[in-house]
Amino acid sequence: MSGRDRSLVGLFLDMMASERGAAKATMAAYDADLADYAGFTKPSGGILAAGPDLVRAYLEDLSHRGLKASSAARRLSAVRQLHRFLYAEGHRGDDPTAALSGPRRARPLPKTMSVKDVDRLLAVAREGLDHPASTDGERLRSARMSCLLELLYATGLRVSELMALPVSAARTRDDFLIVRGKGAKERLVPLTGAAKVAARTYLDLREAMSRRGAAKPTTHLFPADSESGHLTRQAFARDLKALAGAAGLRADLVSPHVLRHAFASHLLQNGADLRVVQELLGHADISTTQIYTHVLDERLKAMVRDLHPMGDASSGE
Repeated sequence: MSGRDRSLVGLFLDMMASERGAAKATMAAYDADLADYAGFTKPSGGILAAGPDLVRAYLEDLSHRGLKASSAARRLSAVRQLHRFLYAEGHRGDDPTAALSGPRRARPLPKTMSVKDVDRLLAVAREGLDHPASTDGERLRSARMSCLLELLYATGLRVSELMALPVSAARTRDDFLIVRGKGAKERLVPLTGAAKVAARTYLDLREAMSRRGAAKPTTHLFPADSESGHLTRQAFARDLKALAGAAGLRADLVSPHVLRHAFASHLLQNGADLRVVQELLGHADISTTQIYTHVLDERLKAMVRDLHPMGDASSGE
């Protein structure tokens, strides 16, 4: 694997660990699968130069090697996710796997959280704000985490979109934000009263510390000493897992991406239309949003059972 391809795979694995909470064994499997893919593409220019024909050739090569359909499907899944990541992060202008088909496996349901667990997480995040023994730094960190969680759960933003929010997002009086997402497309996302209060509280604290020289002025809502100038998703994911542990929740089941799933799942559970959720999440294709159809299935079954005049009879009970 070339140094460039190793760097790209490393960025992808960092995202899988921080946002998706991938286990060490899963990470090792991804690393091995993508190293194999990178080795195949190297003579043709590497991962960034791979087009649909080269990916198809790789799948044929796997077949010639005698890999089982399940193993080939796993390799294709890893390659697909890598290329989607590279496209989303702007490393490539296209996704060569978009139109490819291959050995299919059942798509796993997205991890999500109950409303009760989200409420618990938010409550623990706010504890440092009200504790009389908290230092200014501890209160600011608590306010920042509360703001991050309230915004994420209110909007369903991608973590990269959340990290890059400007200070103006905390000053708005509107009940929505205009977000620039994938492909530089703008969309409206809702802003709850709780999210606006959390954002204003955090910004007021930060600006007060800035006036005392304890914090540097910045245009980023979540500034940090990083290359981008704002909080990294890895740092947010790490702090979120620590908070989950403090809240008595399983840290491996809590991540920024899981909260995005919770946003979508809870909307659907309460009657939102799938097309509306598609728009809010910024999905270009509704097929991406259809991973949540298990939520709709349960709601539709309940509607038939409760509202149809033959509901009980039609259930076969």
